[in-house]
Amino acid sequence: MPSIRFWLILSAAIFAAAALIHFQVLMDGYDDPSAGIAESVIGGVLLLGFVLTLVLAKWTRQIAIIVQVFALLGTFVGLTLLLTVGPSSGLDLTIHLVMIVVLAIGLTVAFRSRSPAESTATD
Repeated sequence: MPSIRFWLILSAAIFAAAALIHFQVLMDGYDDPSAGIAESVIGGVLLLGFVLTLVLAKWTRQIAIIVQVFALLGTFVGLTLLLTVGPSSGLDLTIHLVMIVVLAIGLTVAFRSRSPAESTATD
């Protein structure tokens, strides 16, 4: 199973890609600056969490849980807004579902980790 850090950096990359889509950098037609800002903030928090796990390896598990719970809550807020206020598209829904799945897996890995060595393994 990939390490906690793998799931943090993967999550940060997904949020960065979503933000770039909403800022129309990666593709046109999905302009939503508010969503792009929210995704940038969440991605930044995940990236900060990743960096903190490098500096504070002893706290990897706790840091990962905190930043991924924050990201998951933010993703659920975004999904709720997407479904109730709109605009929504198949791409938006797919990205949010991928975010939720990746964050859930990352949280599972973090919760199951028992030691810093397990938290940072690269297998």
